[in-house]
Amino acid sequence: MTKETLPAFIQALLQPAVYSHPVDSVKLVQTHISYVLLAGDFVYKFKKPVNFGFLDFSDLEKRHFYCEQELTLNRRLCPEIYLDLVKINLDNDQFSLDGSGETVEYGIKMVRMPEEGMMGNMIKAGKLQEHHLDNIVDTLVPFYKNAATGEDINQFGTADAVGVNVVENFEQTKAFVDQGALTLQQFNDISSYAEKVLAQTERFTKRIVGDHIRDCHGDLHSVNICLTGGHAYIYDCIEFNERFRFHDVACDVAFLAMDLDYYGLTDFSQLFIERFCQAAKDPGLVDMLDFYKCYRAYVRGKIGLFTAADPVVDAGVREECLRNAAKYFELAHRYAQDGE
Repeated sequence: MTKETLPAFIQALLQPAVYSHPVDSVKLVQTHISYVLLAGDFVYKFKKPVNFGFLDFSDLEKRHFYCEQELTLNRRLCPEIYLDLVKINLDNDQFSLDGSGETVEYGIKMVRMPEEGMMGNMIKAGKLQEHHLDNIVDTLVPFYKNAATGEDINQFGTADAVGVNVVENFEQTKAFVDQGALTLQQFNDISSYAEKVLAQTERFTKRIVGDHIRDCHGDLHSVNICLTGGHAYIYDCIEFNERFRFHDVACDVAFLAMDLDYYGLTDFSQLFIERFCQAAKDPGLVDMLDFYKCYRAYVRGKIGLFTAADPVVDAGVREECLRNAAKYFELAHRYAQDGE
């Protein structure tokens, strides 16, 4: 997307003079659902007007609601980062942040975290250390202990409810089989493994009875973690769909364990799980680990396929997405084989 095709308010926010605080330059980062503007010491995030079925930001009222949800939910882990709801106002054809005139958009304002502390950057630079895993565990254990639970949330931990998310992935990727990233053998083996585990309903019931189904983070991987000042800041949880956030704690931590495996840090992955299980007094988590790591790896592969299939993506990005997707599907296949 070129600057000229960006929404008018985003074009306005690319100008440093719009902000009331010092800004030398503004950097725009896009995801498939958000515009993120890095401006001085702060970050401004706006939701794109999209509707993917499982996510609906299609009108201003919905975007306003989910901005408020994002603030509330992420303040559970990062109250010092998630600052406030912001409005984009239009007055006499001029856009402003929290100014006068008609409110045409809502967003959130956050503290900008140091790039060198981003966990993904630390992994790539070879700077991740054991004490960083302890910081993450120290943050997660009390978070899950205090996270909401109860009958309404527990129902998302049943085999049937988990199966909705798992089977949906297979249905959404059938058309991509043997198209370059996902082989028919992988698809059959992974789906067969998932079906076998889902049929073992007592494993899921045991986790419910053990009080391990919580209002979790939902997107716990290195992209959403900053390690700085001896603390782990875990942000950008799933706010747009409860069924991706209400689940077994094992499903949450499995995502980060899988992410570490993906980067070849299997020793760190094992250490993270060992220390988490010990601190959380949850040894039974290991029984579900391969299943949920397989699920998480498959989802990441699916996202890579979807991104590569987007007609606006250039050839270089498409090839990279397919390579990454293939690696995730290989990982998911390995988990399925290990879990048999």
